[in-house]
Amino acid sequence: MPFIRSEEAVVHEIHGGRFVSYVRPDTGSRDLAAWRVEIPAATAGPTHTISHEETFYALSGRLQLTIDGESAELRAGDAAVAPAGSALAVANTTGQPAHMWVTTRVGLTAKLADGNTITPPWAH
Repeated sequence: MPFIRSEEAVVHEIHGGRFVSYVRPDTGSRDLAAWRVEIPAATAGPTHTISHEETFYALSGRLQLTIDGESAELRAGDAAVAPAGSALAVANTTGQPAHMWVTTRVGLTAKLADGNTITPPWAH
């Protein structure tokens, strides 16, 4: 089915963020996964190494994105690309919530600094 309705979105909460999954295999996608992430004010996610390339598009607010040690602030309308195998961290250092749209390939995994691997359900 090529159309995904908002009521089909599935919400996952982890590391202080709220991941609202739209595009995934059970909504008809074979290759891509896409979701909106909501990051509350003063929230920083852990650094993790990603298995697949990810793209980011800031929808609202401001986010600090760090890819392999290089940091930039993304504001609404800004985008970024993190290559497969890169170390990634996202933080909202402001007093307001921020939102971004993220797209990757189905099957993404993320390895945390402590060696644990996360298999995000919103990318499977």
